[in-house]
Amino acid sequence: MTQITEIDPVTANQWANDGEAILIDVREQSELTQASVNGAIHVPMSSFDQSLIPVDSGKKIVIFCAHGQRSLQVSQYLIANGILAEAHNLTGGLAAWLEAGLPVESNP
Repeated sequence: MTQITEIDPVTANQWANDGEAILIDVREQSELTQASVNGAIHVPMSSFDQSLIPVDSGKKIVIFCAHGQRSLQVSQYLIANGILAEAHNLTGGLAAWLEAGLPVESNP
């Protein structure tokens, strides 16, 4: 069964901290200057390279962008093309992550 699950930032952060999930950031390079999530794999949507998605990691894949729309599109693509059987979209994206007070790295 293939599916996309919406996941809240607190849960996604906990999964990542517990080693249960890998975070995939599909924002563009220019957006990384605002903030980035430590340990997230950056795979920009505009030059999306599915080979960078660790499909055989045995971990949950949580995809995020700025507000959750582009990451949902990427999740749909990965499911529709059989790349992933399950994907987790970060509801509200990085904006919700920041609103929840979760840790980020500031990039110059």
